[in-house]
Amino acid sequence: MSNEQIRKKNAVFIYSDELLTYKFHDHHPFNQKRLKLTLDLLQTHQAIANEDIIKPRMATDEELQLIHAPQYVNAVKLASQGKLSPEKAENFGLGTEDTPIFKQMHEASALLVGGTLTAVDSVMSGQAQHALNLGGGLHHGFSGKASGFCIYNDSSVAIKYLQQKYHARVLYIDTDAHHGDGVQWAFYDDPDVCTLSIHETGRYLFPGTGNIHERGQGNGYCFTFNIPVDAFTEDDSWLDAYRTSFKAIIEYFKPDVILTQNGADSHYYDPLTHLSATMRIFKEIPKIAHELAHKYCEGRWIAVGGGGYDIWRVVPRAWSFIWLEMTDNNRNSGPLPQSWIDRWQTETPVTLPTTWEDPEGIYEPIPRRAEITEKNAQTVAKALYPIQSNKSASS
Repeated sequence: MSNEQIRKKNAVFIYSDELLTYKFHDHHPFNQKRLKLTLDLLQTHQAIANEDIIKPRMATDEELQLIHAPQYVNAVKLASQGKLSPEKAENFGLGTEDTPIFKQMHEASALLVGGTLTAVDSVMSGQAQHALNLGGGLHHGFSGKASGFCIYNDSSVAIKYLQQKYHARVLYIDTDAHHGDGVQWAFYDDPDVCTLSIHETGRYLFPGTGNIHERGQGNGYCFTFNIPVDAFTEDDSWLDAYRTSFKAIIEYFKPDVILTQNGADSHYYDPLTHLSATMRIFKEIPKIAHELAHKYCEGRWIAVGGGGYDIWRVVPRAWSFIWLEMTDNNRNSGPLPQSWIDRWQTETPVTLPTTWEDPEGIYEPIPRRAEITEKNAQTVAKALYPIQSNKSASS
């Protein structure tokens, strides 16, 4: 096997314990302990080596300002030092119930962004074909405002960085249960960035956006896609929406690189959402991304984390599947390592899973299953209509 062939199989994992400093308070649902739980699961499973792990760097102010307004970055710095008044903080979305202020908030947030930029450079420089920064995925942050647990928007900064440094056309795929609003609006008029968000309908869930009729504007029209699935959507319907839309959109857009946001909050156990997915979708999500990255982008695939609020039973398994897929490791079924379960069970208020898969029957049958499935299929067809109409017009 040639060195080039070996290189193309490589993946890098962005991590340091410093990523755990992004912490609002002990009772906040956004808990970065899930990063440590995931890495420990992979290490105990002997699926990752120390040489696979790269430390994140801190994003510079100049990099943050690719997306964020200078006055906002300055406000975050002041808040980090306890020097921003509550009135001014509120104007920037800081000091709210969702996004409370904590000490060294700027540094912790800039490190998450820098982790995603580290992943970008690893892939685009040819160091690795795939890169995973589970500390990233903070997709609700806006140019001048924090929102939904997100201070800086690492994905938006990374996309702009990909455009400016590498002149890349970027396909952004967001499978978090919450709409990827911050990334969508940042590139809503940009024809060189295509966004797809598959999320629980905003009728029931924050941030309330992500309707199928949000398609972009100006030169960016028909480069924004949203698939708001119904509450209580199950695996088969969710995966059909994902496969169908991802394959159609990547063929239509033909990107240079794929950036996937991998929120793990579509699972039935998640306390903040209302979907009925199981671990099946989290095994399939990276599998399809991996396949399409090799088919269309010479393997260039950057993945980040996102939501996921059952940090014990769901997130470690769901996010481990991404790394196992990136490294062509098929040991992704059967029992979990007993030593991992033993190590963490004393800390958790719930019983840890014992297998990579969920057992059958973790929830009662959904009475509206057929109706939900049909409605979601119609939503996919409507969302993809611009692609189909373009095909018809050109044929």
